[in-house]
Amino acid sequence: MTALATGKKAPDFELKTLDGKPFSLGDELARGPVVLVFFKVSCPTCQYALPFYERLYKAYGNKNVTLVGISQNDAKDTTAFGKEFGVTFPVLLDDTRIYPVSNAYGLTNVPTVFWVEQDGEIEVSSVGWFKADFEQINRKMAEAGKSVPAAVFKAGEEVRDFRAG
Repeated sequence: MTALATGKKAPDFELKTLDGKPFSLGDELARGPVVLVFFKVSCPTCQYALPFYERLYKAYGNKNVTLVGISQNDAKDTTAFGKEFGVTFPVLLDDTRIYPVSNAYGLTNVPTVFWVEQDGEIEVSSVGWFKADFEQINRKMAEAGKSVPAAVFKAGEEVRDFRAG
């Protein structure tokens, strides 16, 4: 099974944040689109990619679009990962015994990122790290916030694509 494709309906779910607060996809979609960033702390591509998603979070906040990470690790390891890689956006914890949300979304690799439109349709499905997909999410976040896309790459910064691992 591969990650859910664009045009599919995003499965609704409820998970807890790192600090124990409930998160419901349905509730968040009532406020606007949602970006789901699935990751595992031991994944080198995730370690590379998540700081870039942090830049989007810093640029746009969670005003008109909600950006959340979904960790496939326990709270202790996820907290350490957040500190090491500077992740401050909200992070949810998938159940590490059965991974119900990861499985519902058809994950076979991480990172996997979905842009879920307010009607629940997946408009971006990206497995791995691809600059073009990231730039598309940046543009969509800017559109949702009625602003110009943020400059999230630093001058001279080399940005390479990676298959998920």
